[in-house]
Amino acid sequence: MTSFLPFGRALQGLGFLAMLSPLAATAQQQPTGAVSGILLDQANNQPVPFANVVVLRAQDSTFVAGTATGENGGFALEKLGLGSYLVKASAIGYQGLRRSVTLTTAAPTMQLGKLKLAPTATQLSGVTVQGERAAVQESLDKKVINVEKDLSTVGGTAVNVLQNVPSVTVAADGTVSMRGSSNITILIDGKPSNAANSGAGGNRLEQIPASAIERVEVVTNPSARYDAAGAGGVLNIILKKQKKDGWNGQAVANVGTRDKYNTSLSLNRRTGKLNMFGSLDLRNDQYRSRMWSDQYTTLENQDLRTYQTGNNLRHSKNYSGRFGFDYTLPANQSLTLTVEPNMNRGYNTGTQLATLSGATNARIGSTFGVTEDVDNIDSSIDYRRTWDEHKGRELTASANYTYLNADLVIAQRNTEGTADLMEWRQLLHVDLDAVNGQVDYVHPLGEKARFDVGLKGQYQTNSGTDDFLRQQSDGPGFDRLPDRSYQYTFKEYTQAGYATYQHEIGKWRMQGGLRAEYTNTSGEVLNGTGPFQLEYLNLFPSATVARTLPSADQRVQVSYSRRLNRPNFMQLLAFPLYQDQRTYRIGDPTLRPEYVNAFELGHQITLGQASITSTLFYRQINNAIQRLVRVDTTATRLYGAGAVITAQYNDNFGQATSYGAEMSLNQPLAKWWRLTASGSLFQNTVTAATGNEANRRVVSGTARLMNSFTPTPKLDLQLTGNYRAAAVTAQGRIAPVGSVDVALRQRLFNDRAAVTLRVSDLFNTQRNRTESFTENFRATYYNKWESRVGYLGFSWYLGSNKPPKKIENQPQGGGGGFGG
Repeated sequence: MTSFLPFGRALQGLGFLAMLSPLAATAQQQPTGAVSGILLDQANNQPVPFANVVVLRAQDSTFVAGTATGENGGFALEKLGLGSYLVKASAIGYQGLRRSVTLTTAAPTMQLGKLKLAPTATQLSGVTVQGERAAVQESLDKKVINVEKDLSTVGGTAVNVLQNVPSVTVAADGTVSMRGSSNITILIDGKPSNAANSGAGGNRLEQIPASAIERVEVVTNPSARYDAAGAGGVLNIILKKQKKDGWNGQAVANVGTRDKYNTSLSLNRRTGKLNMFGSLDLRNDQYRSRMWSDQYTTLENQDLRTYQTGNNLRHSKNYSGRFGFDYTLPANQSLTLTVEPNMNRGYNTGTQLATLSGATNARIGSTFGVTEDVDNIDSSIDYRRTWDEHKGRELTASANYTYLNADLVIAQRNTEGTADLMEWRQLLHVDLDAVNGQVDYVHPLGEKARFDVGLKGQYQTNSGTDDFLRQQSDGPGFDRLPDRSYQYTFKEYTQAGYATYQHEIGKWRMQGGLRAEYTNTSGEVLNGTGPFQLEYLNLFPSATVARTLPSADQRVQVSYSRRLNRPNFMQLLAFPLYQDQRTYRIGDPTLRPEYVNAFELGHQITLGQASITSTLFYRQINNAIQRLVRVDTTATRLYGAGAVITAQYNDNFGQATSYGAEMSLNQPLAKWWRLTASGSLFQNTVTAATGNEANRRVVSGTARLMNSFTPTPKLDLQLTGNYRAAAVTAQGRIAPVGSVDVALRQRLFNDRAAVTLRVSDLFNTQRNRTESFTENFRATYYNKWESRVGYLGFSWYLGSNKPPKKIENQPQGGGGGFGG
């Protein structure tokens, strides 16, 4: 690691130059003394990052100096004159702490050691309701959202959890986006979730129960330490893992309206150096929806219209587990092994009625069915080493393996309106293997600087088949149609290395880094497009500068990062995947990555018990990947029978920009009532798809309002409202949408159990409506899914595990909570 020291010294020199700026200059009088220490959470001995620490003159409480704690909770205030002072520490969610110190000629420096902050407590009817870890914790490059107290996710999955996370939106189909971009990277326990990011059948997020999630880390502008992929940012879902001595655990059972059931059991046992943990989750849900679409096109000088309505019932069964152990080795070393098997079975059935006008005037009725069989297993081994004699020095390494096997069967048959009543089927098989390894090293350079370096490699292989079958005219059997059947192979290898440097100078905290990534992607569709190969090497710089203002309850921060969005195998491989007889999606092997430059300016302030967070952001995308729709004129002629057949695909063209502001307010209105209000306002600009019209612009926004009540010491209530304004796409518009959720929790049996009740979308207002149009095509799509659902749940806590005793609202970054 000595080869990196010259680079570290050079950056230290740059940090020294930053001190010379007018903003950094402060008057000092005989700077001979210093005060240092570490702030820890009293409940769990974890560091409290970015807490405010100020030094006041003892005799008149005059402000002398201030700083913010680092990610390890450490702080140091130097160049203090000799004399008596009062050291004051404060952080959101914790009681304030004060210490008197005296600096003398004999003892000019004072090391306060470990200072423990107690969580805030509220007096209610003579009973003390003790708070837990703050719901939102800020650090230099991420926001940590502790979601285990959120009642609006009872009976739900990771998708429901993300609906209430700052800067995040979730669409009706489960697509997750941040600030309008769905090109995000999803990590689970800090590791890539290949099943969640690959687009390969199944939704890993729907397989993670909300009750298994402890917190979510939101990284809207990632540093060079993170993968460059994910133009919209990074979400890291941290699962619960108890480390208390003895046996601990939790058993949960939930029942929802109209046939929705889920249950889970988690256990852990810690004895000496060994901690074993395991969980089992079962889910059986049925959801209903209805849809309609209206499409117009002109083909061979003739106007064609297809109006289609349908009803759908989706029945999904999921069985998942998580098993592993932590083992403490000599010399501050630890080893963790985790295995996570998942099995998902989905059955989707429905009916459709298409009304055709133009070349043919007819009403065609049909039935369809989709069967999903997805099995995947994630396994990982993690190593960690620290050094007592060198605080903050850390070496970590991990290796991960993912296997996914998915079978998707799409079947459809006309039931009326046409002479052809034979069934057709499409059989898609996906076989994915992915392995990756990573090594990270952190080396402190004194108490106020550190150098990080790391290497990572990942290799993924994916092969499968796409067979198109037609029912035989003289029997129940099926014939495979070779001209409409495909076989594919896909491989992707990435290698990356990064270095970052972080330095604190007085009230300034700076971090800069550079990441290099090499990507090699190849694939082929047999009976389709020939082999293709993409190979590229890119550099991705990042920088963050934060400053604690003289009023130490404020902090400003500015950051920049360069990122990219790699197309996945479903976007690259050119074979059709039918959603019904008249709609399919297809990949394009000529698709190339898009590149993003992202800037942020943030401000945080604490005013008494209220906290306000605001952010200005700007994102500029080059070689933008845009999702489009076109009329397949060949298929319309051959198979349309008067109906319009459309293809959905992605293409690179033009630029896209997004800029706007987010703001949130977290304010206790009474001892039993806390309010969180948040919102965003932004403008999106995209290059028009037709090429002969002006770029498309729209001013849009989101709003979220959460009220948390504690009317009795053991009863918590939560009322949440969401709204997302209209937005534009390259070819159309997305309509606005809003909803209201309500939930409550009653603790029972001396906090050994809890009963929860939740009703989502109380007024049944959630739906999805989009419009698309090109030169010779226009369409409207409408989908209303079963969004108003009631859940009744019961939880039993084992060992020393207890239910959260207080709802801590989450200051929201304006991301809304759905739609997009």
